[in-house]
Amino acid sequence: MKLPGQDAMARHADEHLVAARVKLPRRTAVQPLRQVTRRLLMALFVLALTVFLVYIDRNGYHDNADDSVDFLDAVYYATVTLSTTGYGDIVPYSDSARLVNVLLVTPLRVLFLIILVGTTLEVLTERTREEWRLNRWRSNLRDHTVIVGFGTKGRSAMQTLCATGLKKEQIVIVDPSNKVIDAANAEGFVGVVGDATRSDVLIRAELQRARQIVIATQRDDTAVLVALTARQLNRAAKIVAAVREEENAPLLRQSGADAVITSASAAGRLLGLSVLSPSAGTVMEDLIQQGSGLDIIERPVIKAEVGRNVRETDDLVVSVLRGHRLMGYDDPAASPLQLTDRLITIVRAQSPSGPDHAN
Repeated sequence: MKLPGQDAMARHADEHLVAARVKLPRRTAVQPLRQVTRRLLMALFVLALTVFLVYIDRNGYHDNADDSVDFLDAVYYATVTLSTTGYGDIVPYSDSARLVNVLLVTPLRVLFLIILVGTTLEVLTERTREEWRLNRWRSNLRDHTVIVGFGTKGRSAMQTLCATGLKKEQIVIVDPSNKVIDAANAEGFVGVVGDATRSDVLIRAELQRARQIVIATQRDDTAVLVALTARQLNRAAKIVAAVREEENAPLLRQSGADAVITSASAAGRLLGLSVLSPSAGTVMEDLIQQGSGLDIIERPVIKAEVGRNVRETDDLVVSVLRGHRLMGYDDPAASPLQLTDRLITIVRAQSPSGPDHAN
């Protein structure tokens, strides 16, 4: 395997060394400037209303300086009253002025204070809400899928999984880039920011309780380290990984990957097949594009098929999986079918809401 030197790996780790953090998708997002502007306008409205109430009843107030209250005095009184400063130089003395202060000015003072501390309250509320959502997410997450790397390969894997009916809530994206995770959040996926070669990052993604793991990193050495860490945390999960160089595939399998896809070689084979037979290339591309045209799926043998020949099933069977042995449709040992067998078949694509034979 072609692995960079230790110095190169250390530099690579430093570049991606960010604080691991779980980011849940948000339903709505309000711009901070709009929030501040809205609160400022509300505060000015409360101040203007208080000034109006004081000014129209200015004869019921007493000013220690000149015994009269004009518009500037009304603004001054409203300001110091709403801010709870209260110097006491201007005071209400008539019954109507005192009644207005009790019934209107005091509630406005409380409202004004709420607006002023609204940002702090919202931050505290948002943190509490996010912590509650995170705890609920962790407690409900079981048998999910973790996708490490959300580039072209990771995104294509996600689209294929969603096309088979997997819900977005059952997919967790892990990537070292904040922008990538923000994009995943915008599409409704939970994301974890951090280096997936670190066990604490994978633990935040609840990988130890995942059913399947997709490793779609940009570098082969990173994929090996992720596979080793993932297998150490979860012995039972199915791990599928992609590598660029075919010679690195055996090492990745030794690291714990159940299946390894060589992206460059796979694309090259499809190109070569398309050159020899464009129609065959189109069919192969259709098969690997889940949710349209023809799909290739894995499903269990139903009771009505037990004891039958492979060719007697309703679907077009490509291979039979018996235990850990994968047999072709023309293998004499594949027939008759057994109840514990699983079939690799080609079927007409169905909508995600339709019957799912893959389960």
